[in-house]
Amino acid sequence: MPNFPIEIIPFENQYAQDFYDLNAEWLRSYFYIEPYDEMVLSQPKKYILDSGGFIFLAKHQEEIVGVVSLINQKTYFELSKMAVKPNFRGQKLGEKLVLFCLEFGKKQGWKSITLYSNRKLIPAITLYHKIGFKEVELEKTANYKRADIKMIFEL
Repeated sequence: MPNFPIEIIPFENQYAQDFYDLNAEWLRSYFYIEPYDEMVLSQPKKYILDSGGFIFLAKHQEEIVGVVSLINQKTYFELSKMAVKPNFRGQKLGEKLVLFCLEFGKKQGWKSITLYSNRKLIPAITLYHKIGFKEVELEKTANYKRADIKMIFEL
C-alpha cells in the first residue's frame, strides 16, 4: 500500500471539481472524454449519488489525490471513474481504492462488483487479475466505446 498517509473519504460537493479534473486528465492521457463520461463527471450527484451510487476520494494531507466511484447500474454496481493524480501513480493508490471499494461492497451485502476497462491499460488489468477480478463476456451495449474487457469480482 502507499507509503504515505492516505485517508479515504466520502464525496462532498466541495470535491466535485477534483472528481472531474482527475478523471478528465486521466481520460485525456489515454483516450478521450466520451459523452457518457462528460455527463457523469460534470454532474456526479445526479448521475452517481442520486441513483444510489457512491464516490470516494483519497486525501493526502489536504489534497485530493485519487477518486473512485461505485455506480448503481440497477442490477449491479460498477467500479468506475477511478483516477489518481499523476505524481501519485505507481504507489499502489489505485490498489488501495479498489480494495476499499470491495470491502465497502461486502459490508453493503452486494454479491459482486463489475468493471469495464481497456486491454491497453496493462497495469490496471494486471492489478484487477491480481486482486481476483474474473473476465466475463462484454456486452455490445456497454456505456463506453473504449471498453474492450468486462470483469467481475464475486464478493
